[in-house]
Amino acid sequence: MFHLRQCWGALALAILLGVLPSTGRAQQPIEVVIALPAPTLTFSSPFLAEDAGLYQKEGLHVKHVMLVGVAAVNAVIAGSADFTVSTGPVFLRAAAQGQPLLAIANLIDRPLVEMVLRKDVYDALKVTDKMTLAERGKLLKDKTIAIQGVGSIIHAWERFVAARGGLDPEKDVRIAPMDPPAMLGALQTKAVDGFATSLPFTTEAVVKGQAVMFASAAEGIAPDLIPFPYGVIMGKPQTCQTNREKCARVVKALAAANKMIHDQPDKALEILSKRFDKMDRTVLSTAWKTVAKAHATDLRVTEAELDTAEKVNIEARLLDPKDKVKSYKGLYTDEYLH
Repeated sequence: MFHLRQCWGALALAILLGVLPSTGRAQQPIEVVIALPAPTLTFSSPFLAEDAGLYQKEGLHVKHVMLVGVAAVNAVIAGSADFTVSTGPVFLRAAAQGQPLLAIANLIDRPLVEMVLRKDVYDALKVTDKMTLAERGKLLKDKTIAIQGVGSIIHAWERFVAARGGLDPEKDVRIAPMDPPAMLGALQTKAVDGFATSLPFTTEAVVKGQAVMFASAAEGIAPDLIPFPYGVIMGKPQTCQTNREKCARVVKALAAANKMIHDQPDKALEILSKRFDKMDRTVLSTAWKTVAKAHATDLRVTEAELDTAEKVNIEARLLDPKDKVKSYKGLYTDEYLH
């Protein structure tokens, strides 16, 4: 009887301590690689999901890798990243080239891209506040504009503005690809006449008096581009087919980040400021007001947004109209938002 009690006692202890197979064991986190195109506030949601522990809360171990512009999408296509957060125009060009990805949510529903000009250049062009985008675009002839990456949404915006002004984006405007943190220096040395990128780097140039805002999609100079798929979470269709949980949890974590941005913007900025510790806090706070408003409350990807993205591709002459996708069917879903 004594030995029997010992056996039952040992068994109870084993169960309590989780010694028996799968009893009381925590699941291993799901490994995820997300490619991000730039270290700007456009990617506030992924940054927050990492820094505020939102990925971890969903049982994810996420690695962010920085790959400029379209290289982030190419990494997903090649299989070296599970997801990227990119824009509708890049997404649709991939589909048009026979590399369709699946859009599972949209974090930002207005374009967070801007173009600034060096103050002396702006003044010489006699730009006025009442000028339309087309009138401004015409003034870019023979100017040199720094951009973030060839084929990126930043490049598309530079070309879109020029094309709206009746210019040939290939011949009439010169580009100088570089990383956003280098753009202000290039402006100060007069290596470029202006630059296009996302906030807070455009904000920094304006607040410091080195540049003047020339064309801000973020502030609505092109109202026909709203709504816009600017923060699309995308991956290979087979990723979600083979591991539904991976897609659902990534969307849930990033949706929680968007909710924090809307419900607790000051807390979100405080967390994000550590990533932009070399940026003046006034600059960051100014940029944040625009960025926070651009983050979507409804994360569904819509056909209206995709139509707007395709308009940018065609007007910027990054896609021949005959090559555009015939249908958006199968390219997006809201399944993982529920």
